[in-house]
Amino acid sequence: MALYEHIFLARQDVAPQQVEALTDQVKSKIASLGGAVTKVEPWGLKSLAYRIKKNRKAHFTLLNIVAPPEAVSELERTLNINEDVLRYLTIRVNEHEAGPSAMLRRREDSERDRDDRPGRPPRGDRSDRPPRRPRDDANVGAS
Repeated sequence: MALYEHIFLARQDVAPQQVEALTDQVKSKIASLGGAVTKVEPWGLKSLAYRIKKNRKAHFTLLNIVAPPEAVSELERTLNINEDVLRYLTIRVNEHEAGPSAMLRRREDSERDRDDRPGRPPRGDRSDRPPRRPRDDANVGAS
């Protein structure tokens, strides 16, 4: 059986519980057609680069699928009918990525950075720069 990465975008006004129910429907559809979903990653509500069907945001979900090609084409047909799904993309891959995807790694890195530093971010070692010269307030507006 072939390996696929499948991402679908659900409308912004759909509740997260409904997105989970949609993910369960996708998993059961793949299982009924002889495949399996090996990993599910809900990426959450994210902004879109451009409007899709009057939506500025969407719920993103990544699925790693092991299934025959007929199961994937049937899955895409059912997602095309569903009004809650804005877009979907299925890519055949040689192997699934181990561990979290790049989107989840980025989120974990930003959360870890946020936890490590209160207030403003540190600017690092600035010893290679000369000290700032005193500011002359009289010449601020003159150019």
